[in-house]
Amino acid sequence: MKAALAVVLAVVALAAGPAGARPGPAHVEVVARDGGFALLRDGAPYVIRGAGGDGSLEALAAAGGNSVRTWGVGPDTPALLDEAAALGLTVTVGLWLGHPRHGFDYGDEAAVRAQLERARADVLRLKDHPALLLWGVGNEMEGFEKGDDPRVWDAVDAVAAMIAREDPHHPPMVVTAEIGGERVAMVEKRCPHVAIHGINSYGGLPSLAERYRAAGGTKPWIVTEFGPPGVWELPKPPFGGPAEPTSTAKAAAYRRGWEAIAAAPGSLGGYAFTWGAKREVTATWYGMFLASSEKLGAVDALTELWTGRPPEDRCPTIGDISLDGGQRVLSPGDRVTARVTAEDPDGDALAVTWELRGEAPDGPPGGDESPPTRAYPEALAATPDGAAVEVALPAGRGGLYRLYAVARDGRGGAAVATLPLTVDGPDAPPPAPQAELPLVVYGDGAGRDAPYAPSGWMGEVGAIAMDPADTSNPALGATSLRVDYRTGGGWGGVVWQSPAGDWGDRPGGLDLSGAQVLSVWARGARGGERVTFLVGLLGPDKPFHDSARRTF
Repeated sequence: MKAALAVVLAVVALAAGPAGARPGPAHVEVVARDGGFALLRDGAPYVIRGAGGDGSLEALAAAGGNSVRTWGVGPDTPALLDEAAALGLTVTVGLWLGHPRHGFDYGDEAAVRAQLERARADVLRLKDHPALLLWGVGNEMEGFEKGDDPRVWDAVDAVAAMIAREDPHHPPMVVTAEIGGERVAMVEKRCPHVAIHGINSYGGLPSLAERYRAAGGTKPWIVTEFGPPGVWELPKPPFGGPAEPTSTAKAAAYRRGWEAIAAAPGSLGGYAFTWGAKREVTATWYGMFLASSEKLGAVDALTELWTGRPPEDRCPTIGDISLDGGQRVLSPGDRVTARVTAEDPDGDALAVTWELRGEAPDGPPGGDESPPTRAYPEALAATPDGAAVEVALPAGRGGLYRLYAVARDGRGGAAVATLPLTVDGPDAPPPAPQAELPLVVYGDGAGRDAPYAPSGWMGEVGAIAMDPADTSNPALGATSLRVDYRTGGGWGGVVWQSPAGDWGDRPGGLDLSGAQVLSVWARGARGGERVTFLVGLLGPDKPFHDSARRTF
């Protein structure tokens, strides 16, 4: 069971409120140099030592980083730019473009035009900020197959051409999922206004420069995401969930990634992923920090590469988790003992904690945030030193679980190892985790653990335009969502889904029992607008349907 939130909209419009202009933008350009390219910022060479994510910018600056990347413009983007400027950092501001897998139709001229106008509004609002470095046009909007839909690339170039007209100081960069299929050819042939090719690359990064040239790439390029091998790049296990590298092994992967970037001709630098914590496939696969804010070994690796010296206090190192007896398939109710080894290079005493969580059989598609899974604290009994733990697997149901071991040094550093567990038993979906109330779905205080995303577009989707960065007149705090419905008839709606893009075929959502009130503030531009709010949408014909349905 899961709960979904649906909003069906007829007409809603709020007045726009552009932020005040900021004089004196830095002038950024790409120039040919020594048979390759160089990025110049106010005439000085600028190699990007960057990261993408919502972690501490102060920590990024301390690690020797000089730039941060965003994937879109939101209510906090102006404040992010201000903080970056104060710390001497730059920002590549992303302009999010719709994904067909999320329901965006690049054959819908009205929707594509509305997307372009939203991007224009963001460019005009932020283009004069002194921390702005580049515009990131989209992120993997071409999908994960051949990437050869010409309508997508024509829309990308239209945004890039708009940027070239409206902001001559900051070049536009398109961001693609690696360079397979027709991506390079499409950018070269259909995107003449794109100045830089941004490439998200993980396991294939060491050979990226050679492969890019072989594919016919002539534009300068930036590695817009790099980190440990992606789940899709590892051998599929014969049973159980994917084998996640330890944080110590990931630190070595980040080191290799940056060394490949630094050595590649034509590269303008790169952005590590993710500067912060991200729950994707597992709770820790891509995060360079824990959700509790401790840094992991990847931060230390980049600090040494970027500053030329290791950090003053280094993270612990950790080995793989092992099971006594080496079982690979377990039964409901089994009791097993797991062990892990961890050391601290500075001699700090370590505290090791364990956690058992359920795991969905399939991770989210295309980098979407994974919904939180249920924890089983009652199933664990650790030894006093934390080096081992007895695990009592839940009785009565099979499925996938993951065991986490986290070693902390008490000084802001940590290391993590995980072990997927397969339990051969009755196939029943895991219960949804209990929501921490009050739960903010959209608004100030909506954190990463709120899994609901406005991804289910219905009805006249081309007539709907949503601007999550509108700050003109919020009812409370600083966050408001502007929604325009640009037609005189029909209806359109947007569903807040968990996982994003799911219509009841995958587990997700939160257990909202105990919630008594849903609060929504809405204001029409003229008055008389008709808006219907739905709580719950999916009926019992779906395997993972909503547990309640209300309309008001």
